Amino acid sequence: MIGSGSAADWTSNDIYKSKHGVYYQIFVRAFADGRGDGLGDLRGIIENLDYLNDGNPHTKDDLGVTGLWLTPIHPSPTYHKYDVTDYYEVDPEIGTLEDFRELVQEAHSRGIRVIMDLVVNHTSSSHPWFVEACLDPNSPYRDYYIWADGDTNINERGPWGQNVWHPAGNDHYYGLFWDGMPDLNYDNPRVRAEIKEIAQFWIEQGVDGFRLDAAMHIFAHDEPERAHVWWNEFRDYVTSLKPDIYLVAEVWDRSNVVAPYYASFDSNFNFHLANLILRSVNSGFDVGIAKVVQGHHEQFAQYSPWFIDAPFLTNHDQDRVMSILNHKETAKMAASLYLTLPGNPFIYYGEEIGMKGVGADENKREPFKWYETTGPGQSEWRSSTFNVGQWQPSVEGQIGDETSLLSHYRNLIQLRESNDVLKYGKIVPLETENRCVVGFIREWEGQQVWVFHNLADSKQMVEIRAQTQKPLRTLYSDGIHAWTHMKGLLKGELAPQSSLILY
Repeated sequence: MIGSGSAADWTSNDIYKSKHGVYYQIFVRAFADGRGDGLGDLRGIIENLDYLNDGNPHTKDDLGVTGLWLTPIHPSPTYHKYDVTDYYEVDPEIGTLEDFRELVQEAHSRGIRVIMDLVVNHTSSSHPWFVEACLDPNSPYRDYYIWADGDTNINERGPWGQNVWHPAGNDHYYGLFWDGMPDLNYDNPRVRAEIKEIAQFWIEQGVDGFRLDAAMHIFAHDEPERAHVWWNEFRDYVTSLKPDIYLVAEVWDRSNVVAPYYASFDSNFNFHLANLILRSVNSGFDVGIAKVVQGHHEQFAQYSPWFIDAPFLTNHDQDRVMSILNHKETAKMAASLYLTLPGNPFIYYGEEIGMKGVGADENKREPFKWYETTGPGQSEWRSSTFNVGQWQPSVEGQIGDETSLLSHYRNLIQLRESNDVLKYGKIVPLETENRCVVGFIREWEGQQVWVFHNLADSKQMVEIRAQTQKPLRTLYSDGIHAWTHMKGLLKGELAPQSSLILY
């Protein structure tokens, strides 16, 4: 925990402010190949850090992100590595511990924080703990996992209708996701101690935080209070080692279920908001996004005055944004919306250039397209058109194009990172009286920024009684707008699928 005090004390705290930023999710195998073997790796990320942030706030040809989220880097029998066999090593396909430490050092020199996936709901069935637990019922590792007893219904189904009890010899073990991922037993204090030691090891390697996979599944679905107790214990331990550590969790559920996890974590991914944003921009009608966000924040604040929302559009488990929206201008609109909302936005690699991907998980995790065809550093872990059926856009094809999706992301990220109100401020919904226009104010330390997004593909009018007599000026505009602010009345005509930000 940061300390004690009022909500105002928390939000002015330097540690709280240091955790804010724009994060970029990298599926490591797919991003960039630094060793010439066709697979994305840590060396490839190091060599392309200048694309993400070159460390110079005055340049405009980098993306400008200030945080990285790396998907699992530990040894694993699968390509995605969400089933770990050694928590203290880096998978040789991805690199070495020395590569990881160099990546963190180089990222820090550019003002980028690095968080890593910590997958501790389960291990791989190939993990030495589980192998020994299966071979020897008297092994101390036996109780690291959950085994059926005489009262267990081994035909029990999980929340998605899946089998959760899997055979191992004459016994059955619990694995929520599949038989290759046996769940750890958090009733065992030795398991809890192991997880703390693992976190400590990576903090010593320089990591700035953890993305906590499947955080709500640590205990049974009808026992969330036990999960909260464990995660509070974990939080207290890691913050005692690194007070500014950033913890963001995957709690894929409704906002009222997510809210209590803010007692343990700085951030939780806002899946509900992501769905609303995509639905709104696709339809051209606001579904009350600003009010929904305000409602979410009121729920979160009941558990933590220093919560940091985590808005995003999609991630590695979901169909890609461009496959859902299909049009560049609509994708720009979605980006404008979530990059101007409170919290820490998370960008999924390739989202900023409009990559597509639907269906099987592999299709959503295809190689990042640096070039129109190919070139040095291009990951080739699988065909970039497999089961997608069309050409993928590239960084090379958008460089120098001020109208590109990539330029749009760069402009908005750099605007956000240079403006404290957009970076830290709370949200106050505005009644635009226009179903096609999302309007809200961002407020921070007595300053305001007024934000309007026209979701429609036609011009739209807004008329709002402004509560300030201070003349408003344009901070950002990506369309031709006509607006006036006289005698407290703000009137404007907004260009199709565009944003107007005033201050």
